[in-house]
Amino acid sequence: MIAEIVKSLGISERRVCRVFEQHRSTQRYVSQKPKKDRELIEAIQKQVKRRKHRKYGYRRITEVLRWLGWQVNHKRIYRLWSMYDFKLRRKRKGKKRYNGNGQNACDQKPPEYVDHIWSYDFVEEKLTNGRKVRILNIIDEFTRECLATESGFSLKGHDVTEVLRYLFQVRGCPTYIRSDNGSEFIAEAVKTFLDNSGVETLYIEPGSPWENGYIESFNARMRDELLDGELFLSLTELKYVVERWRMDYNHYRPHSSLGYQNPATYAQQCRDMGLTRPVKPVEETESRVEILS
Repeated sequence: MIAEIVKSLGISERRVCRVFEQHRSTQRYVSQKPKKDRELIEAIQKQVKRRKHRKYGYRRITEVLRWLGWQVNHKRIYRLWSMYDFKLRRKRKGKKRYNGNGQNACDQKPPEYVDHIWSYDFVEEKLTNGRKVRILNIIDEFTRECLATESGFSLKGHDVTEVLRYLFQVRGCPTYIRSDNGSEFIAEAVKTFLDNSGVETLYIEPGSPWENGYIESFNARMRDELLDGELFLSLTELKYVVERWRMDYNHYRPHSSLGYQNPATYAQQCRDMGLTRPVKPVEETESRVEILS
């Protein structure tokens, strides 16, 4: 304002500063921050433009920069994030409606160690030709690891059983597995297989998806960070992209609930600390022929 008055009225800067009680040293001060922050701003822009980071907020970008060797805190990144308008455009959420809270809900029966409780659910996606594809996601609620993503045009109860059989053989059986009351999860073949494997089921109340909050949160991240930003021409392409994202999610993506560690690193720390239980032997001897995509 003072500079504009000096320019328009031809009055000296000293006089205008005296009238507005502005110190001349303050008036003539030139901030060094733009020069000091130039390299950091360029580093932030580079990371934000990466396809895998397009849905990352300032805290996750801070962790990525730390991995790259930058010694910065989240406050400095937030200042630049706001100043240069790197903010994400979020959709406005509708009003939440709750219909109760059953004893099998994730807040009533939370996981306590690695492989204590798994949960699974389906996500639907469409190919460019309009054909629907279903994606079965299975996660470990304690470590937040995505254990498997199985995609297909039609996934039934026996498909769920095959995926679980493979996971039980390579990782071991969980104590519980949480799900909704979908026909694929309450099928007699699935119940029998889980019972024979010594795994107890935790079915949430009908119409209460928030009771299965861990898998619902994972599905939302998959939808927001992957599916909504891709066009899939074929099932083969979708399987490849989803599996690549799953590996990135487990081994690279910082997770806010884990202190911004990735799930694989956190899971290894838990195992080193002994937050596990003895792996139950699986009596099933049949091996899965097809490799999970």
